[in-house]
Amino acid sequence: MPKDPYAWIEQSLTTIHRADWYRSVQVLSDRPGATVVLSGQEVINFASNDYLGLAGDERLVKAAIAAVAEFGTGSTGSRLLSGHRQLHRELEIAIASLKQTEDAIVFSSGYLANLGAIAATVGKRDLILSDQYNHSSLKNGAILSGATVIEYPHCDVLAIQTQLQQHRQNYRRCLIITDSVFSMDGDLCPLPSLLALAEEFDCMLLVDEAHATGVIGKTGAGCVEYFGCTGQPLIQIGTLSKALGSLGGYVAGSTNLIDFLRNRAPTWIYTTALSPADTAAALTAIQIVQQEPQRRIQLWRNVDYVKNLIQEQLPHLTLLPSESPIICFQLPSPAEALQVGKKLKESGIFAPAIRPPTVPTSRIRISIMATHQIEHIDKLISVLKNTK
Repeated sequence: MPKDPYAWIEQSLTTIHRADWYRSVQVLSDRPGATVVLSGQEVINFASNDYLGLAGDERLVKAAIAAVAEFGTGSTGSRLLSGHRQLHRELEIAIASLKQTEDAIVFSSGYLANLGAIAATVGKRDLILSDQYNHSSLKNGAILSGATVIEYPHCDVLAIQTQLQQHRQNYRRCLIITDSVFSMDGDLCPLPSLLALAEEFDCMLLVDEAHATGVIGKTGAGCVEYFGCTGQPLIQIGTLSKALGSLGGYVAGSTNLIDFLRNRAPTWIYTTALSPADTAAALTAIQIVQQEPQRRIQLWRNVDYVKNLIQEQLPHLTLLPSESPIICFQLPSPAEALQVGKKLKESGIFAPAIRPPTVPTSRIRISIMATHQIEHIDKLISVLKNTK
């Protein structure tokens, strides 16, 4: 009998199950919010990246509906062919205003923004230095570029400096890539130190602000603003799908950078433009972020409240360092993380188990939103106290 060339798939699935790495979807059946209906059960939502509570905001919904009524459901083509609408350009101008850059370009997802920007700016004659905890899109963008890739230990500035001293002179261009907020830990990159190294060694620096946009900084412009690095030579990536409650990604930076990406970023040139609904919703979200700073203020009040309660009432939890609305506590194994996640859900708390290979160690990831009420947070702490 001939061999089945697909037999390896079943074997791989068996291995995934055995390691407690198996994943499956969970059905949410209502509008996003601080509470959601998950598989028929109402739970308090500590699993969402909707930090400002905008994904279910009526103003975003109305903007999306109005855009569909005017422009239809799809953009029908790439931006360079039939897909461009004035709405796209308005969104790019709004992003540049929020990020305080000369210009911006919108992609159909944050993942595509990272793939396209990295692949366009470096190639086979170049070097990439990448944080070992970077998001998959950054890592895959580095691979796609064909550049030589060196991963450095998480946020280790001395290790980056050493690698640059040893290797920089051997390459045409060098790109340092990092998340600004690390999504499965909650900590921040050492941005001022990275900028200093980039200047010293003639490197470009790309920072992914996916979990910082709308959340961190005086005006919600992100970690670049928070660290006082606005106006520095940077490639800023971000997403419209987290605090901005929509879908899509962007690159923000100099006029020349954005013009170059319009001509050389394959994931922008060869991808259908962002839908009118998503574009209009994101544009409305940016206006709300700029006009309603109280949302961000409330978010950080909630973050401080959670952290203080954990410190006072749950000192046994092994928390990862965090300077963001993402709070994680580690567990010894994937099996134990799954068990704790299950117990939380049974008690009405949705806070998922995060396991290898997504992260090096198993953990429960708690994501705080501006729309969480005090009673939501109090229940989280109460349930955690009773979960062994």
